[in-house]
Amino acid sequence: MMIKPSTTLRNDYNEISAYCKEKEQPVFVTKNGEGDLVVMSIDLYEKREEMLDLREKLLEAEMHRISGAKTYSIDEVSTRLRGLINGEL
Repeated sequence: MMIKPSTTLRNDYNEISAYCKEKEQPVFVTKNGEGDLVVMSIDLYEKREEMLDLREKLLEAEMHRISGAKTYSIDEVSTRLRGLINGEL
């Protein structure tokens, strides 16, 4: 984890940018000794957003399962997919 004062962001932008991209890690920026910002590369941000979106979908699916929604076995799903692929459904 890298923690830098806000003046470093202004003075060493290229170094911070390179670090975020190469290490795929965010940089935590402080202002007056207190946490203020988190800086990360666009790629890392997009990966994080995709991961959070997937977690949200998995949580929603788990909540449906717990509440009694119908579930399917692997065999049932495979049979249905084969039927769809072969035009039987």
